[in-house]
Amino acid sequence: MKNLFLLLLIFSFSLNAQETFIDSTRVQNLEEVVVSSVRVKDNMPMAFNTMSKDEISKRNLGQDLPILLNFLPNVVTTSDAGAGVGYTGIRIRGVNSQSTNVTINGISYNDAESLGTFWVDLPDFSSSVENLQVQRGIGTSVNGSSAFGASINILTDKISEKPYLENSGSIGSYNTVKNTIRFSTGLINNVFEFSGRLSKITSDGYIDRASSDLKSHFIQASYKKDKTLIKFLNFGGHEITYQAWNGIDSQTLQDDRTYNPSGFYLDLEGNAQFHENEVDNYKQDHYQLHWTQSINSKIFSNLALNLTNGKGYYEQYNENGNEDFITRKWLDNQFRVVNYNLNYTGTKNDIILGSTYSEYDGDHFGETIWAQNSGDIEFTDQFYTGNGLKKDFSNFFKSIFQVSKKINIYTDLQLRKISYITSGSTSNVSDLTINKKYSFFNPKAGLNFQKDSKNRFYFSVARAFREPTRSDFENNIEIKPEELIDYEMGWNFNSEKFYLSSNLYYMKYKNQLVLTGSLDDVGTAIRDNSGESFRKGIELESAYKLSKKINVSANVSFSKNVNRDFKTNLNGQLVNLGDTKISFSPELISSTKLEFKPKENTEISLLNKYIGDQFMSNTESDFSKLDSYGVTDLIIKYGFEKTSFFSEVSINLMINNILNKEYVSNGYYYTYDDTWSDPNSTITVEGTGYYPQAKRNFLLGITFKF
Repeated sequence: MKNLFLLLLIFSFSLNAQETFIDSTRVQNLEEVVVSSVRVKDNMPMAFNTMSKDEISKRNLGQDLPILLNFLPNVVTTSDAGAGVGYTGIRIRGVNSQSTNVTINGISYNDAESLGTFWVDLPDFSSSVENLQVQRGIGTSVNGSSAFGASINILTDKISEKPYLENSGSIGSYNTVKNTIRFSTGLINNVFEFSGRLSKITSDGYIDRASSDLKSHFIQASYKKDKTLIKFLNFGGHEITYQAWNGIDSQTLQDDRTYNPSGFYLDLEGNAQFHENEVDNYKQDHYQLHWTQSINSKIFSNLALNLTNGKGYYEQYNENGNEDFITRKWLDNQFRVVNYNLNYTGTKNDIILGSTYSEYDGDHFGETIWAQNSGDIEFTDQFYTGNGLKKDFSNFFKSIFQVSKKINIYTDLQLRKISYITSGSTSNVSDLTINKKYSFFNPKAGLNFQKDSKNRFYFSVARAFREPTRSDFENNIEIKPEELIDYEMGWNFNSEKFYLSSNLYYMKYKNQLVLTGSLDDVGTAIRDNSGESFRKGIELESAYKLSKKINVSANVSFSKNVNRDFKTNLNGQLVNLGDTKISFSPELISSTKLEFKPKENTEISLLNKYIGDQFMSNTESDFSKLDSYGVTDLIIKYGFEKTSFFSEVSINLMINNILNKEYVSNGYYYTYDDTWSDPNSTITVEGTGYYPQAKRNFLLGITFKF
């Protein structure tokens, strides 16, 4: 395979010697059509941020994609292994990742059953991202499940007109090593391009044994001629990560904050041991075909097909009295998608019509691969088996009507129909039979007022519904879909040296699926309906160009996140606690960045992130409180002058948590009823777990581009 890549590169370099004029503007326009149906434009009444490839690359030294988004407004990120490699998480406006819609080239990336996004399955995917957009709130209609706090829309690498070969590597703390090879043939005969990436990342993790062995690839074949652009993509990854989702209790946090209880067992002599293969082992492959057509100067269309194959397992050592056994919990699934979008751009009206249909077919089963003193258990016994089949069909209509030179009206109507059927059992439920059908109408509308070249004002209101997940049903078969009405109002000021953006939001929920604080047996956060609730706040962003060499930027979010009349079981009784704060929703989040460019080829950035206090429960129990924390990172980038052999050589140094703070970014909270201490009463007992993050650590990377 490596020899084939090399031959293709040599062949393409020779052909590109005869390169002719390229209409790059048309190519770029056609490529943007791939994501235009789910992207927000500058004249839409919504809050969003767009990150370019250059911005992403400054921090892209091996950490997962959510960590690279850490300094965007109202964002909280966390890492199970403590240093951003392996399993990571992101919450935007306090909303968990299961309620954040993610698309890759317009194709939904959220797992259809769990609605989660597992970036560890696509290691180093950031190296193949052209740009991405984060929308806060409901945002614009997207493919897949609705956004209930934010959406992340990704566009992968565009066609490269010129051939290149790039090798980037990095090393860092906790034996972290990353190596990436990227290449492109450039446009061959002004028509074809073939490009790709191979990556490998390994890390021991900050937490004991929280190792990661990650491999990934990205291959793209493109055809571009006149008004047609066709792309075939194959990307995927294989991750093997030692489990670190159990966290540690408060005493262990004080005594040994890197301790990892996963895989613990006692051998026959009573000695403490750790199962060496207590891992998550999962492989995922994506196949996408995109056909974008310019019908005329005003009309573009895009047809997209997707097939995702995923298969893997969690392996766990189990002790039950005198019985010891090792299990593997398997997931084997396929996800098939068809998207079609038609874009019309007129003098006064921009219209997008979109349709998407998807089918998810997932097998779940658990097997025993080893047993000791376990009676009738056989090595190959399946102790549960089940299937989930989900079909999702949606259509949307979007319009931006230019009322005048300064005012436009945005409308967005979406209809989703969902069918979800399950059968069989799970590791916790002997019979999980679900047959649900949902029909959701999600309307959105807004007004945009461009007062002058510097000032923009907007207002929007949107409504959306979102279905429960498989694990939601496992924990509560009567769980209900959540409903949201989102009001957004903002003002943007943009001058040559100064930028200011302010956004007010009020998100009114019915049956919001909030995190209870507890985890299930495979580390998935448990959610439940909270009845009436709301999230409201203000998000401020600013940037100021102090001089040609110094830039300062910052963002801050103030919010209130409240459950109305929250009810819970306490000491054997159902108690109404009144209004309580929603779990995992800090009221203050801020980021600041100072950039200094002493020379054209040198850039120094100092970044600070602050997260206010938050609760891991919805009861405001002091026992569940996570303390506030602030973290400062330093990034230094140096680029060497071009040589006859290299077109680009650059060095990146990133020192995370440079002040060596001890902090916890995530955790869990649980309760149980004590009925045996006093037979005449029931006492609710509380427990917590914590995920400590790495102290001072570094990543050093170097990139060679031919």
